[in-house]
Amino acid sequence: MSTVEKIIEKLFNLIEGLLALLLLLMVLNVSYDVIMRYFFHNSSVAMQELEWHFFATIILFGISVGLQKETHVRVDFLFERLSQRMQAMINILGTLFFLIPLALLITTGSLSFVYDAWVIGEISEDPGGLPYRWLIKGMIPLSFSLLIISALGYLFRQVRSFQEAKK
Repeated sequence: MSTVEKIIEKLFNLIEGLLALLLLLMVLNVSYDVIMRYFFHNSSVAMQELEWHFFATIILFGISVGLQKETHVRVDFLFERLSQRMQAMINILGTLFFLIPLALLITTGSLSFVYDAWVIGEISEDPGGLPYRWLIKGMIPLSFSLLIISALGYLFRQVRSFQEAKK
């Protein structure tokens, strides 16, 4: 395993840990919100918005962790019947021609979306909602940039797998 692969693996292990912590915070937030709403008839719009901010962040960053851990979705009943070399080739081509270009497109396309929200000082439309809407929107280009890094690490592993299967 190369130094770059090790760095990428450590980075995504750290992100995985942060996502686990974020998931715990989301569970606590939802629990608090439910208790306040049903037992005390008191609800906070900001807490409800924070729930979907946590959820969106977990999903967005979880994509790159899922790729790194190879827990992403694929048609396994067909894929598993192929040789290791053919599997690696499909993964290499899919990463180069589909995953990385799409991630680049979303990253670059979402930057103006985030910038516009920041420039106008976009806030929640709901009274009592969260300010700084650009922050949650900023998770889109950040998470897809990390997906590109994850895809490169995945690509390195697949190239190594392809070469090992050739021997």
